[in-house]
Amino acid sequence: MSEAFDITETLDVKGASCPMPVVKTKSAIDDLAEGDILEVVATDSGSMSDLDGWATGTDGVEMLEQVEDGDVYKHYVKKTA
Repeated sequence: MSEAFDITETLDVKGASCPMPVVKTKSAIDDLAEGDILEVVATDSGSMSDLDGWATGTDGVEMLEQVEDGDVYKHYVKKTA
C-alpha cells in the first residue's frame, strides 16, 4: 500500500478532467529528481487508465500503484530517470 512509499510531493488534480491530470502530472514529474515519488490525487475515474497509459508509454517514469478510495483516485508515480 501507499504507506510504504516515501512520497516526495503530492499533486492535487481533483476536479480536473482529461487531459489535465496527465498534463499536470508530467509537469510535476519534470520538476522532481530521479527516485522521487509523486502522489497524484484525482477525482476523474478516467485518470486510472489515462495516467497508467501515460506512465507505461513514457521513459523515465514508473507507475508504482493506483488506489481507488471512494470517489478519489490516488496514483503513485516514481521518476526513474
